[in-house]
Amino acid sequence: MLPIPADIFTEPEDVSPDGLANLGPLRRLAGSWQADKGIDVNPKAEGPERRTFIERIRMDPIDPQANGPQLLYGLRYHIHINTPEEDITFHDQVGYWLWEPATGLIMQTLAIPRGQVLLASGKAGPDDRTISVTAKRGDTAYGICSTDFLEQAFRTDAYRCDITFNDDGSWTYLIQTELFVRGAPFNHHDTNTLKLVAPPKLNPLAVIVNDRAGSGGSGTAA
Repeated sequence: MLPIPADIFTEPEDVSPDGLANLGPLRRLAGSWQADKGIDVNPKAEGPERRTFIERIRMDPIDPQANGPQLLYGLRYHIHINTPEEDITFHDQVGYWLWEPATGLIMQTLAIPRGQVLLASGKAGPDDRTISVTAKRGDTAYGICSTDFLEQAFRTDAYRCDITFNDDGSWTYLIQTELFVRGAPFNHHDTNTLKLVAPPKLNPLAVIVNDRAGSGGSGTAA
């Protein structure tokens, strides 16, 4: 983290409008992805359950974001997971992957419709082929927040997501969530390898800038 400047209000002026070109290591995540052989190991009353799942992920570049002088580029994502045995959604998740070029900071925000959110962080170089982010319960910077029920029944103590970018353009993740279930620790983990099914789109500001350039600068923002 860079030292916080005296001026925390002034935003950077020379900012590239092209989110896709400024994502650093997250550039390889942009687009729509699919896989049908994911593995989930989760806690059940009778013991650990191993499930195979079908996963679809869409990651769209967003416009540059500024916290005063801090500049972030990112992807907005949606994950939808089914299993071969059931039609009902097995897992649904939304959030952002964010990249701070000035420091190499990577962040993942995560929200699931069972009453849980988190903010995880890590560091990486722009050309790294592996990235990792972590979050811990009780951390006020990069932490985990859950409902009362989850806190008491399925407490989440730690989260880690490791991603490897493969030579064929696919990427593989391993997510490990350290739970505390009925007085005992449990490592809930998921892994999958995603393949690209649709290329990424430009972020809204980049579309506007490109349209203006194509029309000789006479276009207006919608």
